[in-house]
Amino acid sequence: MSTSPKDAACFRSGTYRRRHNGLVVETVRLDVDGRYPQMTLSGMRRLSLTSRVHWIAKLKEDGNDSWTGSIWYKDGGFNSFPFTQVAASVQPMEAAPLLSVHFSGSEFPAEDFTYELLSPFFRHVEFEYDEVENTGAVLSIGTHDHKDRPATLPREDLSIGTVFERAGFAVTETSGGQIPLTEAGQNATWSDAEMHDAMQTYWSRFDKRAQWSMWVLFAALHDKGRGLGGIMFDDIGPNHRQGTAIFNDSFISKAPKGDKQADAWVRRMRYWTACHEMGHALHLLHSWQKSLGVGWIPLKNQPEARSFMNYPFKVWGGQRTFFGDFAYRFSDDELLFMRHAPERFVQMGNADWLDHHGFEQRDALHEASLTLSIRVNRGRASFEYMEPINIELKLKNVSEQPQLVEESGLEERVVLTIKKRGRSARQWVPFAQRCYERRLIALQPGEAVYGSVLASAGLNGWDIADPGVYVMQAGMQQNGEPVVSDALEIRVEPPTVRDEEVLAQDYFSEDVGRALAFGGTRVLRSAEATLETLVGEFAERRAAIHARTLLANVDMRDYKLLDRPDEGANAAMEGFGGRCLNVQRADRGKAMERCAGVLGEMEIAAESLGHLGLRRFVTHMYEWGDEGTRERVAEYGHTLYETFEKRGVLPQVLDEIREELKLNGRGGNSGRRQARRRKA
Repeated sequence: MSTSPKDAACFRSGTYRRRHNGLVVETVRLDVDGRYPQMTLSGMRRLSLTSRVHWIAKLKEDGNDSWTGSIWYKDGGFNSFPFTQVAASVQPMEAAPLLSVHFSGSEFPAEDFTYELLSPFFRHVEFEYDEVENTGAVLSIGTHDHKDRPATLPREDLSIGTVFERAGFAVTETSGGQIPLTEAGQNATWSDAEMHDAMQTYWSRFDKRAQWSMWVLFAALHDKGRGLGGIMFDDIGPNHRQGTAIFNDSFISKAPKGDKQADAWVRRMRYWTACHEMGHALHLLHSWQKSLGVGWIPLKNQPEARSFMNYPFKVWGGQRTFFGDFAYRFSDDELLFMRHAPERFVQMGNADWLDHHGFEQRDALHEASLTLSIRVNRGRASFEYMEPINIELKLKNVSEQPQLVEESGLEERVVLTIKKRGRSARQWVPFAQRCYERRLIALQPGEAVYGSVLASAGLNGWDIADPGVYVMQAGMQQNGEPVVSDALEIRVEPPTVRDEEVLAQDYFSEDVGRALAFGGTRVLRSAEATLETLVGEFAERRAAIHARTLLANVDMRDYKLLDRPDEGANAAMEGFGGRCLNVQRADRGKAMERCAGVLGEMEIAAESLGHLGLRRFVTHMYEWGDEGTRERVAEYGHTLYETFEKRGVLPQVLDEIREELKLNGRGGNSGRRQARRRKA
């Protein structure tokens, strides 16, 4: 469905073009009226077959239908476009208006061009909405359905498409259909690996190229539980920011206690989450992370912004205050970016997430009440060739007063930079951006919260692969102030035999990186084959420990796979648009064989997987095991306890492991949540 330009842009604003010999050589975007005008003129001029320049000017009105301004931003062929000033005017015509622009302000002769209106919008985008069976997609809301709203907010049925129309996009919306979940049985939640595999096999528009198209999936729950409300995917080959998922039954489905319009609150929250995650796919960061984000222009953090990109519960006064002032829009900085930034920064599948990011260390850290540290769980920070590198994060209260911090998601809030000796620094960028429920805890003096990241690979590819010395540093925004860790130096040893170098050509691939980050895969066959080869031919190497955990993860549980059946398939699937769900059943016996290779050398596994990673792996065995594996899992739990005790792990952690052993793998989730906040 293609929307109309109603109220998204008025007569003069929109996209104009100039032709030469029948070819479009320049497009300009005039943004002076309509919804949320930014008083901006921007353009993209082709200078040759391979060269172009993108420019942006800030305008002020200079009479009826005329404006002047200075060009403050250029990207591309600067020498061939030396102008610094523009004067623009619109001439109404019966068919369509014409835009005239005068370029001046350099030693070169001024230029004058006329442009014809192409569209009252600035860009075109396509959204495909899919939903898991019995979930439901929330694509519109009534703006007055809930009493917490601005007094001046118009009463209307507001669709997601209209929100993005008003941001300046011509929107095409399609429905991909429902995903049947009957065959999944009790396994109704989604893992990261399943979500990423699903996008590639199920999204009708998926392609390995940049395109103005986005996949939006409504599901029930992620494997991480109710605390994860939505996610943006970034890992489809070299093309990032192409899809999102909203988890309807997560914390966004629970209205605050005492809210008398709970149904309206829940519907609004699901709708808000969809727009929020879709904003990420258009390369928008959270409102409080602007200074850490896309560096096309310097930006300031906006922690109190009433934007789709802020968390309602993060502003002063909480979610009621947020929605009481919220006009269902993006901020002016965000609108300027979406409408006028170079296309590659905004278009899905083009520039990488957090492209052009820079990180600066803050001085005066002695005044900090919180410290951030990064470490590896071994005496000497040296890693074998191909061994994935897990970095443990620790945020500690070093003040004499309690400090409010978020209980979980520490790994989502840090910025990690990695520099190989002799090369430029790079920012580690995770494969996915998650939206967690914000649950604040009072961190007492001396207490800490923990997290971990697999620093080896991300959207940049393999940041840590070649032998050599690397230096890492992490930072984050906490209570409006930067918190920066000390630098951590690690060494990657060279391969020991020629065969390792040969396997590395397949191992250091995007598919293997994704499998490591998301706990395995059943669709990325090349990655699966490489991991099997690693286990078979290099069983004694530490990289094989990680490979076994990934292969065991997918064998231990029933695994959902989305498929498009051959022609003439089961007619019962016709209502789901020809798609079906296949479930590959668990092979727990095979999984336990793989686990033996990991947990038989528990001390080495603790060093290589890290304490948090090893703990998660054993917890997964508790969760997905059955009567036939319970006794063996309990033995591994006892060995884990003894290993952690020997390694001096905190008494609180040992208590939690002991409790899980008593439960024999049942109800261990509570211990996992408590494990994130401990006396350091």
